[in-house]
Amino acid sequence: MPSYLHFGDDDFLRCRFAVSPLWETQDAVRTLKRPDRHGYHAPWLRRMRTAAAGLDLTPLWLLMPRRGHSPDWLGPPPLGPAATFEEEIAAVRRADPVAAREDTARSLACTPGAFDSPYARAWMADPVRMVAELADAVEEVWRVLIEPDWPRLRALLEADVAFHSRRLAEVGLGGLLPELHGRLGWRESTLTMESRGDYERHLNGQGLVLMPSVFVWPDVISGFDPPWQPTLVYPARGIAGLWTNPADRAPQALVRLLGRGRAAVLTALAEPATTSALAHRLGLAPSSVSSHLTTLRDAGLLTARRYGHQVLYERTPLGMALASGG
Repeated sequence: MPSYLHFGDDDFLRCRFAVSPLWETQDAVRTLKRPDRHGYHAPWLRRMRTAAAGLDLTPLWLLMPRRGHSPDWLGPPPLGPAATFEEEIAAVRRADPVAAREDTARSLACTPGAFDSPYARAWMADPVRMVAELADAVEEVWRVLIEPDWPRLRALLEADVAFHSRRLAEVGLGGLLPELHGRLGWRESTLTMESRGDYERHLNGQGLVLMPSVFVWPDVISGFDPPWQPTLVYPARGIAGLWTNPADRAPQALVRLLGRGRAAVLTALAEPATTSALAHRLGLAPSSVSSHLTTLRDAGLLTARRYGHQVLYERTPLGMALASGG
């Protein structure tokens, strides 16, 4: 059943990309309870099984219905293109308790029996405490499950933004949006989305936030009611190899040609990445990775370009051919 987002002239000027550590934290919680999302994340799930078992995720799961509304106050759109988790969780803690109570009640209504839970009764009676407790719960998940791997996740998300920003320049918004997910279509300044819901919205000059996500796969999600800016969350490129060790995937012929370290770096750059992200992913010292990157770039196998305050490295066509064995 299709949903529709109608764009006006001003909306094209107010579309932007964003990355949200807060969103990834909450969607990781959803993924733990969604077997249909486990495919690409099996290594992470095995590694985090014990840590996740030590968290009380029941309050958060109560507000994550499979179909229906999740509270916007608990996961608002990101403040900017490079917002930190600390900035985003601070915004959650500043939520208006009265509005948060109403938003939470709307979410609870989507799950039969949810209003009868001890958590729900306490939240409805004391929304100030509810805001603090749920923000604490999200922050604990961040510290335990996401923050240790955030350099790797952020590198993948930023590489996605860089790639799709180039595609936006090449094909325009109407050409880009259907490329983000198979359920998306574009016709006559209207984005269509095949989903379980059925809604129609005119953006009315608000534009649209385009946000890649590691954990949203295989879904694509559109939402956020006023006053939040409408947001489209889609699966990031490259998640299939996110949790594997690139050093283990380097072809032996490439190892013999370049050496194990440089072969691992070249193999790891299936998506553009920074020096620090590669070092974290490969378990190597940043100085070693930097040396390998310089050598590979001097050999014409990589290019480097600036993205904000960081430098992203990516393969040249020759680097792609060598890494793939072509």
